[in-house]
Amino acid sequence: MHNHVLKDLKKTAEQFPDKKAFCGEKSSLTFRQLDRAVDRIGTFILSERIRKSPVVVYMEKSPEEVACFFGIIRAGSYYVPIDAEMPSVRIHLILENVKAPLLICDDATAETAKDLGFEGRIVHYLEIFGRKTSGDSAFSGDIYENVDVDEAALSDVYSHSIDTDPLYIVFTSGSTGVPKGVVGCHRAVNDYIDQLSEVLGFSSETVFGNQTPLYLDACFKELFPTIRFGATTYFVPKTLFMQPLKLVQYLNEHEINTVCWVVSALTIISTFGTFKTEIPKYLKTIAFGSEVFPLKQFRMWQKALPEATFTNLYGPTEGTGMCCYYRVDRDFEDGEAIPIGKPFDNTDIILLSDEDQEVTKESGEQGEICIRGTSLTLGYMNNPEKTAEAFTLNPLQKGWPELIYRTGDIGRYNERGELMFVSRKDFQIKHMGHRIELGEIEVNAQMIEGITGAACVYDKAKGKIVLFFSGSKEEAEMKVLLKDSLPRYMVPNVTRKLERIPLTSNGKTDRVALSEMI
Repeated sequence: MHNHVLKDLKKTAEQFPDKKAFCGEKSSLTFRQLDRAVDRIGTFILSERIRKSPVVVYMEKSPEEVACFFGIIRAGSYYVPIDAEMPSVRIHLILENVKAPLLICDDATAETAKDLGFEGRIVHYLEIFGRKTSGDSAFSGDIYENVDVDEAALSDVYSHSIDTDPLYIVFTSGSTGVPKGVVGCHRAVNDYIDQLSEVLGFSSETVFGNQTPLYLDACFKELFPTIRFGATTYFVPKTLFMQPLKLVQYLNEHEINTVCWVVSALTIISTFGTFKTEIPKYLKTIAFGSEVFPLKQFRMWQKALPEATFTNLYGPTEGTGMCCYYRVDRDFEDGEAIPIGKPFDNTDIILLSDEDQEVTKESGEQGEICIRGTSLTLGYMNNPEKTAEAFTLNPLQKGWPELIYRTGDIGRYNERGELMFVSRKDFQIKHMGHRIELGEIEVNAQMIEGITGAACVYDKAKGKIVLFFSGSKEEAEMKVLLKDSLPRYMVPNVTRKLERIPLTSNGKTDRVALSEMI
């Protein structure tokens, strides 16, 4: 039974000792090195008398950062990833929330770590191995050989582990401006990796190209399958996502065959005509999510890689990553959206009306997407009020208490019985007496030739719909073109042209930044 996410690592390290597990810009770790590093870090944490506690990891994106995540888990504690690109105010709020006894840093973050106001102990990653900091060359393979490991203490951790023990806290945005720390457990992650791996067909032959930051749950798609199957993950340099041709060349250089990216990362390649020069010829498995894939861009990917499989993924952090999938198996008409399909095995989706009644597939009506099953996380760290708001009792289950997570997303079933994402509950507006989905306006804008991005916000103070867009069209021209595809009451009152639609760190449209531009 998989009651601990790292139980596969020993077996994988024995089977593929010298195979690269994780590869970054400055270093890489083989499975043998990773296994030894994880055991050493776990031993160190236990020697500090840290038990079942949060441990902060403040490092640049690297294989060593992953080793620290796993080492903390190995010790029976749970990791809290923070990143130098986070605003300092956000970092302080996270540290105040978790009150961790230990923070692990590296060369890139050692100096700034001193200014965080952290009240626990700060230790450099290499100090755990008895080394001093020494720049890029410090990450040499020999530091992972013959390290001191307390096998008895580590075995004791396994013997007392249960699958509902926490293993991470990742922070999402809070509506009040205070980030919420989502606490994930072994059971939910193991179940997620079981289902995701079966759907996408991961194996020891899989070569991942990771795009997402490591302080988000989105990276689970690569981290945990890598150690389960003996796959390899490359951390694609962030700078390449501003250079689409070099990005494709990187994918080809490393023979990357699997990507699980946010839509915006994929459209960076297709929007700028990269396929005319070079295609990612090794890619066979392409999964995407977080936002709606503009159909025009999606078709470019299909045409460039006709033999590849494309899978739309959907799910919130509170549901341990993704909980629904749709394997694209047909063509779509202009204006159609790609379904989010159906839930993974061992997960159930129910749609609830405003009156907490179930919305049936046959009705075609809209309802809030709610999740039940093993995939639910444990709630929000030190935030019982927000936990109680989002993780509620299932109103359809009267016989016993069953928790569901209310996503705040609106969905409906199409005529094929496939689940469709409609919008966020807070993305619906009432304008000129009509209920409007701002996402519908965005889809129509993105269908216009020459448009590379579009996002809508609502100016409540002035009662106006504002469309931000990027591409070759002008502001006045956009209004005229949208009148051909939208009813009068949905045509934006204001159009604003930008060089590029702003994105959050996880690749979603930054609607807060857009609202500030009104």
